[in-house]
Amino acid sequence: MPADTWTIAELAAEYAVTLRTIRFYEDRGLLTPERRGTVRVYHPRDRVRLGLILRGKRLGFSLDEIATIVDMYDAEPGEEGQLEYLLAQITTRRADLEQRRQDLEQTLADLAEVEARCQADLKALRTRQGLPTA
Repeated sequence: MPADTWTIAELAAEYAVTLRTIRFYEDRGLLTPERRGTVRVYHPRDRVRLGLILRGKRLGFSLDEIATIVDMYDAEPGEEGQLEYLLAQITTRRADLEQRRQDLEQTLADLAEVEARCQADLKALRTRQGLPTA
């Protein structure tokens, strides 16, 4: 294969994903490799899109959101619209994650409080029974 094309195995190895993952993205229309007989030939556009898909997944975007973002690059309003949409999605995702962080912090505080009460109750119970409290 020419240096500016890749096989499915090469892309899978480069991005540490399975062949099945890449085929799934193809089935969803996110990747569109050239077909040469039974061989898939991936061009730089496919390689970049795969990187964007995987980054989007790491950031918690859905495949539909990722598809919207990567497809906007090739259509109107182009890169500007893509960036505006992405910024809006980042704001939404960040707000969601901040809320989750607050929820986790509150849950940890609640658990610490319950744990302290249980330890105090257990100590009091053992003291009343004349048992060691350690």
